[in-house]
Amino acid sequence: MSARISFLKNPDPCNHLSDYKLRYGTDGYKSFNNLFRCFNDGRIKIKLQGIDIPRCSYCSVYQKRLYICLICRSISCSSHILLHTQLNKGHDIAIDVERSELYCCACIDQVYDSEFDEVVVSKQLIGLGMSVKSGAAVVAVRSNKKRRLDSQLIIGSKFLVSPRDRREKWTFPLGLRGLNNLGSTCFMNAVLQALVHAPPLRNFWLSGQHNRDLCPRRTMGLLCLPCDLDVIFSAMFSGDRTPYSPAHLLYSWWQHSTNLATYEQQDSHEFFISLLDRIHENEGKSKCLYQDHEECQCITHKAFSGLLRSDVTCTTCGSTSTTYDPFIDISLTLDSVNGFSPADCRKNRYSGGPSVNATMPTLSGCLDFFTRSEKLGPDQKLNCQSCGEKRESSKQMSIRRLPLLLCLHVKRFEHSLTRKTSRKIDSYLQYPFRLNMSPYLSSSIIGKRFGNRIFAFDGEGEYDSSSSSSPSAEFEIFAVVTHSGMLESGHYVTYLRLKGLWYRCDDAWINEVEEEVVRGCECYMLFYAQERVIQKAHKELSYQVISMADAFPFADC
Repeated sequence: MSARISFLKNPDPCNHLSDYKLRYGTDGYKSFNNLFRCFNDGRIKIKLQGIDIPRCSYCSVYQKRLYICLICRSISCSSHILLHTQLNKGHDIAIDVERSELYCCACIDQVYDSEFDEVVVSKQLIGLGMSVKSGAAVVAVRSNKKRRLDSQLIIGSKFLVSPRDRREKWTFPLGLRGLNNLGSTCFMNAVLQALVHAPPLRNFWLSGQHNRDLCPRRTMGLLCLPCDLDVIFSAMFSGDRTPYSPAHLLYSWWQHSTNLATYEQQDSHEFFISLLDRIHENEGKSKCLYQDHEECQCITHKAFSGLLRSDVTCTTCGSTSTTYDPFIDISLTLDSVNGFSPADCRKNRYSGGPSVNATMPTLSGCLDFFTRSEKLGPDQKLNCQSCGEKRESSKQMSIRRLPLLLCLHVKRFEHSLTRKTSRKIDSYLQYPFRLNMSPYLSSSIIGKRFGNRIFAFDGEGEYDSSSSSSPSAEFEIFAVVTHSGMLESGHYVTYLRLKGLWYRCDDAWINEVEEEVVRGCECYMLFYAQERVIQKAHKELSYQVISMADAFPFADC
């Protein structure tokens, strides 16, 4: 058998799944047919009759990943699924309620079976209004466990389309390669996909500016995270389309961040900051990411470092105290009041209604909120040097210097220390693909404060806040990290914009999507690059064309 044919054949099931099929055949699969529900985004979930919110039968928790037993239909959370199979002999196979995928409780891993996938895909076709011919094979390109069964129909992340409705040959840019999920590591894969396609970082590693073969730390047998990234960049741009497993990077990151060394789901934003911190620690002079921002020439600061200006003004005499702080990203507050969920946005779009509503939260509104003047509380009085005593004051943030790459973090997770509760904000956020940051520069903010006067700042040039804009303030989006699901059992996916086209990177699986799919997602991290950086990247990066058949990987997520 050729390597390609072996690569595309169905995987062998685990022993527990084989035992289940020997005893029950496919009757258990078919008995769940009425419980599968197809949603607007094409995903299949299990909807139990008479139960609006499924809960774990052991702890009544509903916020964790839930599994339903194929035999007794008992629901267990990720913390009690192993206990269920220990208490009930032979109850090894379950279905992920949220993602409709087979899960082996004994192996503690997802398993694949083509006959189960056919049941789910058939339900998906019917739910999306397409006919299913009896005995006809289909191609299932689902969110995780995707397998090639035939080449007649393709299920994308939004619509089902025939190859005739698409180009006969899909062209994928060089560097697009899936990343295997190593056990709840979608948070890592999502960030890596964004960083691999960030032009300054890509140019840094592909040009050999950190060569793992010449690194002194590696020759001494020490762990070096930049060396591991060098391996990943080489693998991603090697032209190989089979999914890559970033296991060594995960291990290296665990050694540097021992408090996060677990197979539990982590936060993509925390991983992003931690990863850049480790790169800076190895490449820069300082041990702290937020020091030596002017002098440090590590790739982290060259690409992501900007400077914030903070003006604290005495409300009595008007004197202002100014401080500057470096930043790697900007965290924005998402107001959930009167917010729209992504499902509401999709419903409006599908029904022919407007896709943009005045009450929807917008990225410009979040940036306005970030740079607005706010009155500080009585416990934060300014020790005013002009007045000689503590006075009430107001504070206003602005951006003194913009980075080459701008990372905007949308705060979707709220944690209340007083109430000891946590929640996720599912509100839809409208964001532009081209972003003008001029209104949020210090020159613009201070200009408005003093009647739109002209102010000159080193590094920004002279800026008239009433009319013009700084050329380096024009940004284009190149990556969006999204989070779907609940607080403790969500899933991260990255959308990449390469040469005007959008690609959905869901762990090992990559497919081209329409612009509307990206606009309707729950954005969590937005990656923008200065327009001139994007234009330069388009000239430098060569592309490699692959056929549609090469876009179906075989790998466990």
